[in-house]
Amino acid sequence: MTMTNEVLTPASEDEAAEIIRETAAKAGTLEIAGGATKRGIGQPFEADRTLSMAKLSGITEYNPAELVLTAKAGTPVAEIEAALAEAGQMMAFEPGDWRGLTGANGVPTIGAVAAANISGPRRISAGAARDGLLGVRFVNGSGEVIRNGGRVMKNVTGLDLVKLMAGSWGTLGLLTEVSFKVLPRTETEATLVIHGATDSDGANMMAAALQTSAEVSGAAHAPETVAKRLGVGAGSATLLRLEGFADSVAVRLDRLRAALPGGADADELPEAQSRPLWAQIRDVAPFAGSLSPLWRISVAPMAGHDVAAIVLRDIDGEAFFDWQGGLVWLQLADESDSSADRVRNAVAKCGGGHATLVRAPEAVRRSEPVFQPQAAPVAALSERVRTALDPAGVFNPGRMVFHGSRKAA
Repeated sequence: MTMTNEVLTPASEDEAAEIIRETAAKAGTLEIAGGATKRGIGQPFEADRTLSMAKLSGITEYNPAELVLTAKAGTPVAEIEAALAEAGQMMAFEPGDWRGLTGANGVPTIGAVAAANISGPRRISAGAARDGLLGVRFVNGSGEVIRNGGRVMKNVTGLDLVKLMAGSWGTLGLLTEVSFKVLPRTETEATLVIHGATDSDGANMMAAALQTSAEVSGAAHAPETVAKRLGVGAGSATLLRLEGFADSVAVRLDRLRAALPGGADADELPEAQSRPLWAQIRDVAPFAGSLSPLWRISVAPMAGHDVAAIVLRDIDGEAFFDWQGGLVWLQLADESDSSADRVRNAVAKCGGGHATLVRAPEAVRRSEPVFQPQAAPVAALSERVRTALDPAGVFNPGRMVFHGSRKAA
């Protein structure tokens, strides 16, 4: 947990910039907080004060005909989703609510969604949060306001600052406003549930489904214990979602069924059951309410089940798979052991990727790199970018960089 004292709640971007200038001048540090729902993610770090975005809230521009929404960074995601729903629209990247994973009581904000690049099941068809992010306003570590399409710092010219801020976890600047593209909300949806497949067979079925013209917008596989928690029957479940107009969904469901292996046991879930099911997958609900180490692993779709199998061969835990198998949520049974080396060795053995320790006790997070370690040249470039944007090291110092001592193997 971050050790901070005073909580500052600026009511404007200018006020926030002044706080940052003052902090930088005094060689101080700030923890950036939206709704504080993800404070436990990252390396534990200490900051002098907390800069809360609670008062920098509200939708600043939204014309449904233009399919673009702009909001202040502290705006609750629920407020944005309500406005979009009223206009029959949605954020295509389907941001998850991770409060169940972190045990937080705050309110998820749109700035945190952008800063953490949180993307849900529809990522396989609609892209990630960073793909939907059109523009940003942020304050750099010198207290200068950077506007999308306006002033660009000469020492980072050529970099896409919009994409750079996505996934930076508040270490490069204070996001004050974000603009996202939005899409019409789908009229209906349905999910085909295939029962009894092994993890390997489930991966093959998901791959085959994505190669059809059925336009699958969600592809996940849940082994038996997870499927039971999701409420999709006994045995494992391979889940394939179709969205769109009702007539189109019906035709594409038939097409998808025809592409399944002969004898496959499959059920159809209508919209009333499908939407809450995918909300559970989006929010990683099967692994909520626990303190056990939880990994978010991103690999090639056909490698996900192999990564999980290698790790779970020697230690207790369970996994389920989203993004056609390319996103592995891996929960380990021992609260004191993240098995970081085993997880990352398995990822490397299966073609490479990224493994992030989303949840673990603070003692574990102090002893292991939470984020995927970068190769030396990439780490050097990342540090140059960070230094250019935050030369005094004001923001979330050390949140993404491991400086501790590794525990004995």
